Formats: sequence, C-alpha cells, structure tokens
Amino acid sequence: MYETFMKALRDILQTKLRPLVGLLPKRVQPLHMPARVTPQRAILRRAPVDISDDLAQTLLQISCPDPTTEDKLRDGHIAMGQRLARQERWGELSALIRKSDIGRNMTPGAMPAADLLAYGARADVVLAVEHALFDGSPPSDAPLLAGIEALEHVLAEHEGDPVISSIVAQSHMDIGWAWRGTGWDAEIPDRNHAAFAAHFDRAGDILSPFCPNTLQSPLLAASCCALLGGTDAGRRRVADRYEALIDLNPQNPRPMRAMGNHLLPRWYGSYKELELEAHRTAARVMETWGAGGYTWVMFDAISFDDEACANLDLTFFIEGLRDILARHSDPYTVNLLASYCANAIGQVYSGDDRADHNRKVIAGCARWIIRDHMTELHPMVWAHAAQGFDNSLHVRSPANFADSGRKDAMRIITRLFSREIAAGKRVVFTESGPEAMAGGA
Repeated sequence: MYETFMKALRDILQTKLRPLVGLLPKRVQPLHMPARVTPQRAILRRAPVDISDDLAQTLLQISCPDPTTEDKLRDGHIAMGQRLARQERWGELSALIRKSDIGRNMTPGAMPAADLLAYGARADVVLAVEHALFDGSPPSDAPLLAGIEALEHVLAEHEGDPVISSIVAQSHMDIGWAWRGTGWDAEIPDRNHAAFAAHFDRAGDILSPFCPNTLQSPLLAASCCALLGGTDAGRRRVADRYEALIDLNPQNPRPMRAMGNHLLPRWYGSYKELELEAHRTAARVMETWGAGGYTWVMFDAISFDDEACANLDLTFFIEGLRDILARHSDPYTVNLLASYCANAIGQVYSGDDRADHNRKVIAGCARWIIRDHMTELHPMVWAHAAQGFDNSLHVRSPANFADSGRKDAMRIITRLFSREIAAGKRVVFTESGPEAMAGGA
C-alpha cells in the first residue's frame, strides 16, 4: 500500500509541480488587496508628522522590551516544533500539538500554541521555498520540492494522523501562496497559478477525510478554513466554516478577523453578509468578548475596504474595543489595538466622507487606549500596523523594521500627550500606565 501511495504522490509531483519548478515567477509585489476586485477608490496613507526621534525619546520614557514576553513564548513554541521536526520525532510532536490543541493552550496575546508548534514543524520547508521564489533566480537544481516530498513521506508513515495531515496540508498551502503572491489575477503568470492550484489541490486531498468533521480540533478547523483561499468565490458558504472554527475556540480572535476579510465582496461575501455575521458573532461570543466579537470581525475588513468602513456600526465597534481591553489588557493586545487605531486606521484616508469620518473617530480611540492601558511599547506590532497587518509581507531586516515601528509609535504617542509636553512635563509609562512628571524629575 505504501508503494502504491508513493507512486501516486510521485505522479502528482511529476505532472503538476515538477515541470513548474524551473519556471520561476516574476516577483509579485503585494498590493494589500486580494484578487478579483475592481478598485473603486484608493485608500492612501497620510505622510507622518515629523517629530525627531531624539526629541520623542526626551519627552517620553517607555519600556521597550526586546524580545517581549509574547515574542518569547511564541518563539519558544515555534522553536520546539522546528526542533522536533528536524529530529524526526514526529510522533512526539503530534502528541504535543494534540495536547495543546485539546487544551486550547494560548499565549497571553491569544495565539494558539498548537498553531505555533505546527508552524515550527513546517517552517524549514516553507521558508526555503519562499526564499528561493522571492529572490527570483535560484539555480535550476534548487530543491524546491525536496522539502515537501520529505513531508509527504512523513505523512505516509503517519497515515490517518490529523495533526501530521494538517502540518503537511498547511505546508502545501503556504508554498502555493509563495508561488502565487498576493497580486491581482491578471499580474500572476499562468505557471504560478498552476503551481498554486496544484498545491491547494493536494492540500484539499490531504484534508478531505477530516473536513468538515474536524474532530473538535481548532487546528484542523483552521486548516480547513485556509483551504478557502484556493477556491473560487461562491463554491461554499464561508461563514459556516468559520463559525465552526470560532465556536471551537472563541478565545482566539484570528478566525473572526479572517472571516471578516473573506466576507468582503472581493472574496466570497457581501457587505450585508459581513455586517450580519459580525453581529451574529458578537452575540455568540458575548460571554468571552462582550461586543468585541463585532470589532474583531470588522477589524481587518474596514482596513481593506472603504465601503465596509463607511457602513460600520461605529458605536458598537468602539464598545467592542472597550470590551476587548476589559478582558485582555495584556501589553500585546494593548499595542495591537493602539497601533491599529492610530496607525493602520488613523493614518489612511480615501476621500469617502463617511469612511474617513469613521476612521477619524476610531483614530481618536488611540488616546484613551494609550492613556488608560499602555505600559510598554512593542515596536514590531506598530511596524506591522503601518503596513496594514499584511501577512505576506517580506521583512528584509527585522531590526530596521522594528525601529521604523518604534519611531512611528513615539511620534504618534508624543502628539497624544502634546498638552502635558507643552506644559514642560515629560511622560513616563509605569506599570499602572502613563504619568506626566516635571521635566527634571
């Protein structure tokens, strides 16, 4: 049976994937907008008001841990998954991930440990392909398929293991996106589309025994939702799949954010469906997030889409911000929401009066979030906010990227405390929040 399976796999790789390896893609620049969209209005970033870095550091005193507690925990889980995979300890890795998945173990910033372990397990394979494709011209014998072939052998040796299946399927999907990029359909060469489709087809085959029955596993349910990225619009009802995932672990806000994005008209939904599902989600997760369920669903949608922002239930959205922080006031979440309001939303405009009014009001929320909740600064979160939380973003220099986030944050926070600073005080962030002190203190 093993020989039959591997022959079938080799046929898939030979006929669908291997002929594409030598046809490397032109570099596709991420446009922060998925395919199949006719843009109606550009959403532009405002130029930052210049406040020198030296001046900002003189006026503000705020802890900037590197790495943060959240980073340490996330990196630790990823490193563990990577180490066990490199040591071929797949049975032990599967058991560890399953235990974390069943226990809904999460970091303080609400990132599931099972997702991080699974990412670590496939990181070497995926990053090698991403690096080769991003740089443009690897040698003709570059082992673009060696890693995924090795994972397929692992899958064959652990037939029926849902965790291993999820890891290998996610690897195929990640590699598929590396081939495709995030540009418009018309800009993607046919060979890249073919590689994308082939990897997603294989991922679908791997997961077919488990979807939609996800064995009460958020990891599997998330993998099944990820398959939506490779389907044509309207082939299945997106909300149903995401609702099942959200119900498995309502503490995790990422599925809510992803659902909101996928319910935009540019993907698989409509503005009416987006608003309906946002309110329904808020009702279902009320015990966990209060009104925050609505806010999480709309979080990325209104960043990407002008009309979604214009149609926002603004009062409910802001109530949700307050409810989120009433339940999760850890430094990561505070930085995430503050940078989102001040930077991801507050520094863009489109010319649509309703949308830009809502953006202005949301940007104003940064003031009370920072004044009431902030105790330390997470530069990397702010740097990602400045790029619209683009998951496909390639960061050449993490140090420079983080430094750009720190400078953005310092400029914005300095402006928020302009009254105290004008009075000759400096602002010191303590464990209980910011305090204005005499300049010589």
